[in-house]
Amino acid sequence: MAQWDQQSLLGLSRGFMETRIFLTGAELGLYTLLADHPLSAEEIARRLGAKLRPLTIVLDALAAMELLVKEEGRYRTEPSAALLVEGAPGSVLPMVLHAANLWKRWSSLTEMVGARAVEEDAEASLRAFIGAMHVGAAPQAARIVELVNPGSARRLLDVGGASGTYTIAFLRAAPEMAATLFDRPPVVEMARERLAEAGLLDRVTLAPGDFNTDPLPGGHDLAFLSAIIHMNSPEQNVALYRKVYNALLPGGRIVVRDHVMSPDRTSPRGGAIFAVNMLTATEGGNSYTFEEIRDTLAEAGFTRIALIHADERMDGLVEGFKA
Repeated sequence: MAQWDQQSLLGLSRGFMETRIFLTGAELGLYTLLADHPLSAEEIARRLGAKLRPLTIVLDALAAMELLVKEEGRYRTEPSAALLVEGAPGSVLPMVLHAANLWKRWSSLTEMVGARAVEEDAEASLRAFIGAMHVGAAPQAARIVELVNPGSARRLLDVGGASGTYTIAFLRAAPEMAATLFDRPPVVEMARERLAEAGLLDRVTLAPGDFNTDPLPGGHDLAFLSAIIHMNSPEQNVALYRKVYNALLPGGRIVVRDHVMSPDRTSPRGGAIFAVNMLTATEGGNSYTFEEIRDTLAEAGFTRIALIHADERMDGLVEGFKA
């Protein structure tokens, strides 16, 4: 009998992501184009008439999936993937392209089956998203807080704190700490419920707002940004970091938790796949390298910037300090 667990079920729910990237590579003709000569992203974009930024994100994901090889900024088809090359002996490319066509029909399966119409419900969608953030964060929150090591920090600012998963973990690890949780008004109310259930509501100030347009409340010595920066462009992150800088006391620390990519952007594999997710869901979001995170933090005024934990499963941690 099957023995499902959280990770196997979540893996099943996300399996479509790599399949979609693989099929897009076939539809763009990348495996054939790159079979004989390695090309840079710029060269590929010119040949395909494609947009450079999204193309590069897809190329890096295909390299992370080991369908392409990336060397010195140039991409070539992995030799063992030659069966994806048009006209190659035994090529499976026609069947893969057929599968890409099937994708379009299968995408309407729920509507095809549904006795009741499946309608977009903004409130239900938000609750599902915030709930998903909790499911993903809860198993690792205590470990992340231990890696952050709040030390003598007494006032936490949890930026985009969702329903309070990390706020709860910090407060449990540091009994003398108080916190401010900042998020959009409907999300703050979800946090109120979870914090009350945890018996910690009296140690938390709930601050409704939008960090893209509103200032952040001040007087904190530790700021935590968990799974936030991948939604933003570099310019948006600089603006957000400046708001965090202003919200910190002198000597205060910022800690960013997110995917932290290798310099060639092909590992960790999950981060390269997630970059494609951000390509489809945001205007300028991405998975960033340590160097990119460091440079944007420095532009906002932070110093002593360091990687305190290498990324394995969106648990990369980067810190910086306000002078």
